[in-house]
Amino acid sequence: MSGLNEFFTPVDWAVVFGYLLLTTWVGHLMRGKQANIKDFFLGGRSLPWTAVSGSIIATEISGVTFIGVPGTVMALQGDFTYLQWAIGSIVARIFVGLFFVRVFYEKDIFSPYDYMGNKLGLGVKKLATVLFTVGSILAQSVRVLVAALPLKIVTPLPLEWCIVIIGLFAIGWTLMGGMRTVIWTDVMQFGLFVAGGTIALLWMVSGFENGWATLFDTAHHVELIDGTTIDKMRVFNFSFDKDLQFTFWVAIFAVPFLNLNAFGVDQLNAQRMFCCKNSSDAKKAIIWSSVGQLVTVLMLMVGAALFVFYRINPPTDPLIMDAMRWQEGQPKTPDMAFPVWIVTELPMGLRGLILAGIFAAAISSLDSILAALSQTTLSLFAKTDHEYTEEEHKRLVRLSRILVLVWGVFLTGFTFALLAVKEKTEVNILPLAFGMTTYTVGPLLGMFFMALWGRGKGSVLGLVVGAVISFVLVIFVRTDVWVLFMNDGLAEALANLPTYQLVEGESKTIKPTLSSAWMWPITTFLTIGCGLLFPKRVV
Repeated sequence: MSGLNEFFTPVDWAVVFGYLLLTTWVGHLMRGKQANIKDFFLGGRSLPWTAVSGSIIATEISGVTFIGVPGTVMALQGDFTYLQWAIGSIVARIFVGLFFVRVFYEKDIFSPYDYMGNKLGLGVKKLATVLFTVGSILAQSVRVLVAALPLKIVTPLPLEWCIVIIGLFAIGWTLMGGMRTVIWTDVMQFGLFVAGGTIALLWMVSGFENGWATLFDTAHHVELIDGTTIDKMRVFNFSFDKDLQFTFWVAIFAVPFLNLNAFGVDQLNAQRMFCCKNSSDAKKAIIWSSVGQLVTVLMLMVGAALFVFYRINPPTDPLIMDAMRWQEGQPKTPDMAFPVWIVTELPMGLRGLILAGIFAAAISSLDSILAALSQTTLSLFAKTDHEYTEEEHKRLVRLSRILVLVWGVFLTGFTFALLAVKEKTEVNILPLAFGMTTYTVGPLLGMFFMALWGRGKGSVLGLVVGAVISFVLVIFVRTDVWVLFMNDGLAEALANLPTYQLVEGESKTIKPTLSSAWMWPITTFLTIGCGLLFPKRVV
């Protein structure tokens, strides 16, 4: 216990669980009939595009945005450059809406992997499903952990219980009504995210002597300990440094590839578009989900206000300072700044409502991936376009629910394993959340492009080779694997590679010289090239 849990009252707990129970009740009311797997996995293709769009936004936000984005601004050199990624994100959504969505409604398919299988063969479908599964397990477990870590500090609950609560609600909501319940509960989460961020921002600004003027004046001109001045609200970074993640060039040349995969190929989001009545509604849902970038702007503003708040009112309470590891006027764990502020500065009830948003962010991410993983797993041995009897449909729905339960237990357990890795390596949460899918983005997107425009070309062997080479390349650009085994000898050996630089210290380590974001387009084209290079067998 950090001691901050004394701020969390029974009233706050009543609000948190009251909100979760209310959401559960709404999900139960909106569950609809669950007569077949189309009802369970696609909501009967009857959901309004506005709800689907809101669900896409809620899933995208997750705890990474709600907690991590304010934390990036609070960090020593933090600013608004993360917002540049909105450019690539919006471009990708428009592209998906114009070119990807139409093929999803040509046949009775449930996922982009069904489409790949129809065009390139069952082997490609299996490969795509495996890549999606691997990337999803890693990425979504991180998002659960992002939410659970601060809850451990600011509530009386142990971390393990926070993770278990998130897992139980995610499993329960998905079992209750499949994608219909997932989407309608996501819509509620979206509303809570916006309300929570807005309340926090206005509360902080109202406490500044000159309100908004104080916020902008202070955030725009921040003098650091070494005498340099930075702009915490700087948006554009036109640097050509190849190791920087948040630059304009990464935003327009690399980020679109990430988001083409995230919204058009990754079943986590693509499954929502399959829930619309037709391709026209699905196109509107994905394009209008670009509005969610305004939530990113909101949370960046929360981060700026948070920075100004602690600039004016530096913490003196040892409990607060310890929770954020406050040193030399800055939190060494900036991701903790927003949750700590919520629990120590807001009145009871209100703090419970916003912390419910953190729980909701994690649950929203987890229930979405449970529906996606169970569907893709089922599709490996059950054809979606086959005519089934009523009894067979009931059996498939039961099997789908069993898969949800199995994946829910597995992902919850994997989150515990990821926690152990984090405590051993002290890996930064936000880059890790984005980086986990770097291994699979290029191969999956390359395979989809081959299916969409490859005119039937592209062998399974070639695509497997492309995926393997891509995976190895990413390993030698990121440090995820190496930090687990790092020692002075390994650091010196890896530093001989052009992608790493030696970092001297009490113990030697390495840092990348190339942003892993550039691997998204590189591995996409590499996979396409390998797919074309190896001839496709004629059966």
